Amino acid sequence: MSHSPLPVPGYTQQGDAAIMMVAENKMLEEMVMRQIDRHAVNAEVDQRMVALARTKMQEAYMWLNRSVFQPTRLIGPLDVDEITKKLGKKP
Repeated sequence: MSHSPLPVPGYTQQGDAAIMMVAENKMLEEMVMRQIDRHAVNAEVDQRMVALARTKMQEAYMWLNRSVFQPTRLIGPLDVDEITKKLGKKP
């Protein structure tokens, strides 16, 4: 089965396998984030490091999910042809 794309430019239709893979990733991410939350309320640990762990885990799962969904570049007003026209140059 193919699922409609997200209402975000650059995202394409996704099949069941891709949806399931990202859903599993989200569940794992939530488990890890809850562990990080437990450290965030512990005054005995370095909160700067906890904040870095939170940020890096969010980033890791973002990249992992992008590897599955593979969003594409946008075609539009920021294309090279459009930019060069605005600058008065030829591509």
